[in-house]
Amino acid sequence: MALSRIASSSSSSSILKPISAALSLRRPLSSDTTLTIETSVPFTAHNCDAPSRAVETSPSELLSFFRDMAVMRRMEIAADSLYKSKLIRGFCHLYDGQEAVAIGMEAAINKKDCIITAYRDHCIFLGRGGNLVEVFSELMGRKDGCSKGKGGSMHFYKKDSGFYGGHGIVGAQVPLGCGLAFAQKYSKDENVTFALYGDGAANQGQLFEALNISALWDLPAILVCENNHYGMGTAEWRAAKSPAYYKRGDYVPGLKVDGMDVLAVKQACKFAKEHALKNGPLILEMDTYRYHGHSMSDPGSTYRTRDEISGVRQERDPIERIKKLLLSHEIATEKELKDTEKEVRKEVDEAIAKAKESPLPEPSDLFTNIYVKGYGVEAYGADRKELRATLP
Repeated sequence: MALSRIASSSSSSSILKPISAALSLRRPLSSDTTLTIETSVPFTAHNCDAPSRAVETSPSELLSFFRDMAVMRRMEIAADSLYKSKLIRGFCHLYDGQEAVAIGMEAAINKKDCIITAYRDHCIFLGRGGNLVEVFSELMGRKDGCSKGKGGSMHFYKKDSGFYGGHGIVGAQVPLGCGLAFAQKYSKDENVTFALYGDGAANQGQLFEALNISALWDLPAILVCENNHYGMGTAEWRAAKSPAYYKRGDYVPGLKVDGMDVLAVKQACKFAKEHALKNGPLILEMDTYRYHGHSMSDPGSTYRTRDEISGVRQERDPIERIKKLLLSHEIATEKELKDTEKEVRKEVDEAIAKAKESPLPEPSDLFTNIYVKGYGVEAYGADRKELRATLP
């Protein structure tokens, strides 16, 4: 899976090409060789059989995992800087640390499968085929953003690739996701919907109501709890009597997955899709971690120690794990991977520069995308005598 790149950029040709060329000269391993790699830890299942730990992949897929997660990581770090420079305003929730969930999920599904998530949505959008210019334009409230600059950080959207948005109301995206799954079953599509939510939303009543009706109707809905262990600044053990979120469905099967292992996520999502199409809903708990605070207004260090954060970085970082696989299987060298990271940095910088050139929306754009076209209304003043505007 290749992330969309800036069409006009000189870096639009993939950095993987020279790596592949180098491999053909000095390594016998071809880009389409099938590799079988065991997941870091076993899956833990509830009311279902766990999938195999042996995951099939290839050198080209591992290289794309490395590059795509590097793009996401660099994008989020750049968003941090733009926020501190006040070029991004309002709420901004960053995803660095959790990239394996977005990338692993995409590796197991297609664009006709739907994804809906909460407000930590930048990387999910990018994984669905969005590009960096759209990301940074939207973050800075510019016209070239994926929501025309009117959604901001929490409301990315890409319907043509099955991404039904980031949502600002905690847990509200789950019933909508189950509605998407209902539409898929009604239309007899062989596709599923992944409804993502955090451990902070796992106690929402609407989640259980939606799960109940999904189970009654055997809807192809997969509820994905991205458990980064902190709901805002509250540790999971302080908020949930039972933090085994994959068991929360009771009558609905569940699977606990190492969400920092992109291959484990891929295997789990492949299993979940096959299960949901045959048997109905399933819960996936992704054991993951965010490096930033809950949002840019949260330093993320008052409720956890810096040692805890650095410990996760050293032992479980998803990009470092893929990097070790690439090196140990002699798919790439340290220099080649560093070159990839330099190329990614350049690509992100170019996207930011282009996004800054994008104009701000016109004030009149405030009145668009509210009513169905052709069904606009007239707006009057308080005394109902003066016609102020006619909304399209």
